[in-house]
Amino acid sequence: MSASGLTFAVLLPGLLVAHNVADHWVQSSHQAGCKGLPGWAGRRACAAHVLGYTVVTAWLVVGLWVAFDLSISLPGFLLGQVISAVTHYWADRRTTLAWLARIVGRAQFYRMGAPRENRDDNPSLGTGAYALDQSWHWLWLGVAAFVTAVA
Repeated sequence: MSASGLTFAVLLPGLLVAHNVADHWVQSSHQAGCKGLPGWAGRRACAAHVLGYTVVTAWLVVGLWVAFDLSISLPGFLLGQVISAVTHYWADRRTTLAWLARIVGRAQFYRMGAPRENRDDNPSLGTGAYALDQSWHWLWLGVAAFVTAVA
């Protein structure tokens, strides 16, 4: 296996673990509840979440880089982190991912499990929006791991 192949193989599962921890343990309740709001309040909450998220993913990549003497360049590291952060922010503003789901014909899936309007439904993590959000993040973490490994 090439050095970049090994680097990718180590980074991808590490980034997926870091993602899960950062998205569910590091993100504050305020950030989770407000990051999709319109205007600056939502933008600030989302930016704060993505900052914390990126600190976790960056530390993970640096830790793996050092522990396994991975073949990572500084530009590759930075570009991978930028890809992860920008795509995470884009999706977590919520209206953007809802728009994408709508234009690719996944709007019904996006709404699955969401509380119904004017009902006291109990929201849960088992929604279509959550599933599409997480799969979007995983896609871009794969891209970030690849770019980090080959750049």
